[in-house]
Amino acid sequence: MFDLNVFQWLLVFLCALMIGLTKTAIPGLGILVTPLMAQVVPARASTGVVLPMLIFGDFFAVGYYHRHAVWFHLVRLMPWAATGVVLGYFALGQVNDQQLKPLIGIIVLALLGINYFYKRVRKGEAHVPNRFWFAAAMGLAAGVTTMMANAAGPIMVIYLLAMRLPKNEFIGTGAWYYLILNLFKVPFSVNLGLINVESLQLDVIAIPMIAAGALGGIKFLKHIPEEKFSWIVQILAAVAAVTLFL
Repeated sequence: MFDLNVFQWLLVFLCALMIGLTKTAIPGLGILVTPLMAQVVPARASTGVVLPMLIFGDFFAVGYYHRHAVWFHLVRLMPWAATGVVLGYFALGQVNDQQLKPLIGIIVLALLGINYFYKRVRKGEAHVPNRFWFAAAMGLAAGVTTMMANAAGPIMVIYLLAMRLPKNEFIGTGAWYYLILNLFKVPFSVNLGLINVESLQLDVIAIPMIAAGALGGIKFLKHIPEEKFSWIVQILAAVAAVTLFL
């Protein structure tokens, strides 16, 4: 078991609560877990701690929102995302945290800018990128970043916003996407030594807070109007991207 002080345990529980919330109500919030958990355990080891926590939250989200998934988008994304995970697995030995985090931040901020252009500057008249290359690029980027830093959330936020999905379809499609992809990542993380007995012990202790966040998120989502939902996830994605530069 990691030797943690009281403040570090509070951060672990906060991260667990946010994971539950991001899975069932507020996409984009989860990326804040990456820099926070890196304050508790080394950044590389933190990815192995966070992955089982994410999977536990994924089961909650899929259990409640599975009927709302739009499988057309999942089928388009998954082969590219899986390829990205494999690329990220090999890249982990070549790129360190200091190089990766700012790069993710730049990508997310650029995509948010593009999304703002489509929705505001052109007042919705611009063509939504719905072509093969867009799904391929987003899938690859999400796969690489989720394998290397559990940080694909903002990229998927941008893709699902571009597809103009209502909030329940947004959450349901994302729920299946993350569950399938996170389970796919497990053997790679075990092979790299990122998931081990020590990390799993920490995960088990965090389960009640993940469950509390997920159940609270289900109730919270019902009270968020569609337009506010879109703005909330974009603002949180931008904040999370900026934290990656710190």
